[in-house]
Amino acid sequence: MRLFLCQFCGARLYFENRYCESCNHWLGYLSDTDTLSALVCLDEEAGSAGLWQPLAAPDRRVRFCANALYDACNWVVPAELGNGAVLCEACRFNRIVPDLDDTTNLARFRRIELAEHWLIYTLRQLGLPIPDRLEDPAHGLEFHFLAPVPGKPKPLTGHDEGVIVLNIEEAEDAIRERNRAAMGEPYRTLSGHFRHEIGNFYWDILVRDGDKLADCRALFGDDRQDYAEALKRHYAEGAPPGWQDHYISAYATAHPWEDFAETWAQYLHIVDTIETATAFGLRVKPPGEAAGTAPLAADFDPYRAKSIEEMVAMWLPLTFAMNSLARSMGHGDLYPFILSPAVIEKLGFINDLVRRR
Repeated sequence: MRLFLCQFCGARLYFENRYCESCNHWLGYLSDTDTLSALVCLDEEAGSAGLWQPLAAPDRRVRFCANALYDACNWVVPAELGNGAVLCEACRFNRIVPDLDDTTNLARFRRIELAEHWLIYTLRQLGLPIPDRLEDPAHGLEFHFLAPVPGKPKPLTGHDEGVIVLNIEEAEDAIRERNRAAMGEPYRTLSGHFRHEIGNFYWDILVRDGDKLADCRALFGDDRQDYAEALKRHYAEGAPPGWQDHYISAYATAHPWEDFAETWAQYLHIVDTIETATAFGLRVKPPGEAAGTAPLAADFDPYRAKSIEEMVAMWLPLTFAMNSLARSMGHGDLYPFILSPAVIEKLGFINDLVRRR
């Protein structure tokens, strides 16, 4: 994620900021121009539900997304679209949300919305299609954020023909860490959930419906094998010996769909983290770095990388630095994955899919 600057005072801003902590101007994200702008209120009595003037586009009038009322969104919509009850370009994919009068649900929803907005930003930067249910009633994207109901089975996070379900308990660090440890995973975050499940969504669009099945099966395996049986076998037997040579994670060994989704998530991790590093002007080249890797360049644009080799050459020294810094603070590795040649080849396939768009 890149950094932004306040148009009023020049202070540095983060993507999720609702207001500038330096000059106290309210902020709104203009998705059509990818700009986080300081705002001037044009209707003091209406407050956040009223009209606002972006300093980055003073000729425009905007309103906050309807989810701003829950302190869950800082994106704005054109004033002509409605009277403040309109959802933004990210929140419009939310079909089912929990009862937000419940304070626990509301706190979880706010964390989920941040991860969702981060995802939609990345997909837009990559130029990927994001059809909603109105554009594609059968396969368009929609999110169901479900709260557990006492006495009923817990909702399972997953994807089915464009519908992405997320158990909102995953927004709780303690619960998510417990699940991570129980399932033997090295990494589990809200962003990771979104990036994995959106990988399943794009398998449908770019592979199944994009005439790439044969190429994909040659790398990831035959997706026609029984999915339920494959998962049952995985949870009973675990990953096969030596899986690290061919897969990014143990879970990726369960089925070719999961291998693709896990690899897709890694691709988004890499793209977004490199963008963040370049936004801070980082240049990383550890001493003794292996031949074939390059220092991170401050002007490198991961969204326009022509080859995965170019991206990986910058990613490896960055992850070495990230993990070393985390260990210095007494934490585990921020990036606990190994990119084997086979995994890099799979990442290259995904990069080529994205570049075709």
